[in-house]
Amino acid sequence: MSAANAVIVYGNTTCGYCGAARMLLTKKGVAFQDIIVTDEPQLRTEMEQRSGRRSVPQIFVGDHHIGGFDDLYALEQAGELDKLLTDQSGELN
Repeated sequence: MSAANAVIVYGNTTCGYCGAARMLLTKKGVAFQDIIVTDEPQLRTEMEQRSGRRSVPQIFVGDHHIGGFDDLYALEQAGELDKLLTDQSGELN
């Protein structure tokens, strides 16, 4: 996976939308870094600073902030998610 297209999901273990985001990315075969912010104040602060939001999940592709699950799913439905995830070689990350 290229660093420019690295996928990060900030979430927790009890959030249904976090689980749905993980399932969608997994179904697509996308490797992602799963950052659990539940009991980690410094990780939650990092998420809030990067995204400007307090809710989970917050999803990033490289430095591009996708938003939450609804935003991720909207990209998928519009056929835009694969374009965002595809690296220069044409392979999904």
